[in-house]
Amino acid sequence: MINDFIKHLFPRRIRAGNLRLSYTFCLGGLAFTLFMLLTVSGLLLSMYYQPHSQHAYNSILYIEEHVFGGFFLHSLHRISADFYIGLIFLHTMRVVLTGAYRHPRELNWLIGFILLCLALLSGYTGYLLPMDQLALWATQTGMELLRVVPGGQWMFSLLVPDAVGAPLSLLRFYVIHVALLPMATLLLCFLHFYQIRKQKGVLPYL
Repeated sequence: MINDFIKHLFPRRIRAGNLRLSYTFCLGGLAFTLFMLLTVSGLLLSMYYQPHSQHAYNSILYIEEHVFGGFFLHSLHRISADFYIGLIFLHTMRVVLTGAYRHPRELNWLIGFILLCLALLSGYTGYLLPMDQLALWATQTGMELLRVVPGGQWMFSLLVPDAVGAPLSLLRFYVIHVALLPMATLLLCFLHFYQIRKQKGVLPYL
């Protein structure tokens, strides 16, 4: 799987016709590129960010005002996250509209849909981390909406054991955002690219 993943990112040869822009616009590849950019920028931000309700906002201010390139890095991470979600959504729409979810690609369609859900969850968990008023009340609204869906009360108790923005809930959002979701996303990307290589008819140059 790892070998196929590397070959998918760096193919030995590509047909000249496949280099022309088409309706796909390499949406999946662009989304993965942004995912790697988010990973690198997130790791750099985590060197200064403090996941505590009393220090989180001040640490963001410190990054933006005192760290060299900090404002650019924080803005890059935030804007890349928006484009990342948008590209995955467009990629999913392209798959639906072209019927690329049909046999024999049902499994890859399911993997792609899970990746879309993980991207949305990553954006949601990351939204709370700056701990400003907008992030706090937006997350509070989302958590209240979660409680009304089946099984939502259990999820609410898991994510918010104390209160939205309180020390324990902020720490859980942070761990989910910087560790669990990226690891799950990367693993599914490996599997996603492996399935594409396995079904060679999807890409003519394989």
